[in-house]
Amino acid sequence: MVPDPKYRSIARILEAEIRGFDDGQRVPSENEVAQRFTVARSTARAALQYLTARNVIRRVRGAGSFATHRIDYPIDAERAPSWSATVRAAGASPRSVVRSCAQQLPPAEIAAKLQQLPSDSCHRLVRLSFVNELPAAWGVEWVPATLVPDLALAMRANDSLHEVLTNAGLSPRRSWVHASTEIFEGEVADQLDAPRSSLGWYIESLNVDEATLRPVSLTQRWLRADTIRVTFDSAVSSRVGF
Repeated sequence: MVPDPKYRSIARILEAEIRGFDDGQRVPSENEVAQRFTVARSTARAALQYLTARNVIRRVRGAGSFATHRIDYPIDAERAPSWSATVRAAGASPRSVVRSCAQQLPPAEIAAKLQQLPSDSCHRLVRLSFVNELPAAWGVEWVPATLVPDLALAMRANDSLHEVLTNAGLSPRRSWVHASTEIFEGEVADQLDAPRSSLGWYIESLNVDEATLRPVSLTQRWLRADTIRVTFDSAVSSRVGF
């Protein structure tokens, strides 16, 4: 039997220790790992990269590595399509920051998904969302302008889009969800403070009003896999178009 490479043996020892760390607690640096186990920096780096790939730690550019305890983010037809409510239900603290919110004519593809005419205006809402104050999700949400005429003002008072739509007299529920894993590059990596070429989730979903089945929002969002574990309920997946 071929023995494990040295970096994996080190990684297993570190993982057992880090599992007991608080979420967001700093973990030993490459130099500290190298000194502790009397190995080259390259071996220490490989051990930390292995732990990153296993979502045991998250590496923040320019800041170091930190313990991460992922939360489950279930998607099903019975659960309200609310980021804030879902994160709170997992025992974590959510927060969202509006990067921009402006009315514009949506691209033809977006208008078709929202069942709108190309001449119908939409709000384009860009938000960065946090879990326990760590960047976790970033993306764009499209909302028909007639549903909430001054969405920018409403989002300044309440950072939950689901609650804003509910306050407008709507009952959002999921119509369909498309999910895939994607490599984070460019703006996505920058916004999420994620390492280049790291793997994460891309979720696109359409929400409709439960009473009228009229589309109320289209979400296109990227989620860090080292913070969020996306789960789907197969018993109801056909009802959400997955």
